[in-house]
Amino acid sequence: MAFSPDYRAYPNQSATTAAVLDAGLRAYMLRVYNWMASGLLLTGIVAYAIAHTSAMDAFYPLVRSASGRMVHSATPLAYIAMLAPLAFVLVLSFGVNRLSTTAVQGLFWAFCATMGASLTNIFMIYTGQSVMQVFFITAATFAATSIYGYTTKADLSKMGSFMMMGLFGLIVASLVNMFMQSSALQFAISLIGVVVFVGLTAWDTQRIKGDYVQFAYEEGTEGAAKRGVYDALSLYLNFINLFTSLLQLIGVRNNN
Repeated sequence: MAFSPDYRAYPNQSATTAAVLDAGLRAYMLRVYNWMASGLLLTGIVAYAIAHTSAMDAFYPLVRSASGRMVHSATPLAYIAMLAPLAFVLVLSFGVNRLSTTAVQGLFWAFCATMGASLTNIFMIYTGQSVMQVFFITAATFAATSIYGYTTKADLSKMGSFMMMGLFGLIVASLVNMFMQSSALQFAISLIGVVVFVGLTAWDTQRIKGDYVQFAYEEGTEGAAKRGVYDALSLYLNFINLFTSLLQLIGVRNNN
């Protein structure tokens, strides 16, 4: 798999064509990062708005526990918000070629807003300052890793396959721990999650860069626009999962 085009293999292509392709790649990557950053911004706004307004009562109202203590309890709406992002990901992943560009973009915005609703509970569990600190740590880690994936000459495809296996392992372990409620297992899941999503960020960045060389000639403007949203979704998911894994590891919990 070629991750940067070897123009010597195409003697009929001029230096001008090579320069145009390079400029197109830079513009495409910038568009992908802009979509990802805009999605993260929308997610943060929705999560913060729900957590700091009366809308919070629709998701996690205060109820009296058996011990007489007032605690937040998840409503059916909260569970829907937690599961809905998966439905959006499936639709975008399998329907990206059949949907119009407008539909793909609309689904992306809806997904990011729903993800914000699903992350509302982090403001109940962790202090606001801790959430912000971990976010900036995540942003710095993500940026460094993505730059590495974009610039490295090493082939990361084998590492990507290994990280995908690790991701499936994390999903299984998380499902098991829903019943076990083991703090030690949760710590291991979070620690491994950081490694997995750092690796996936580098691999996805390299994959996106490499794929562009191929589809730049095969897909039109609309196809590239839809693919850009899908690639932004991949990086967005890596960022969100890296953020939640780091938050579980180093986040400062509320005392109440």
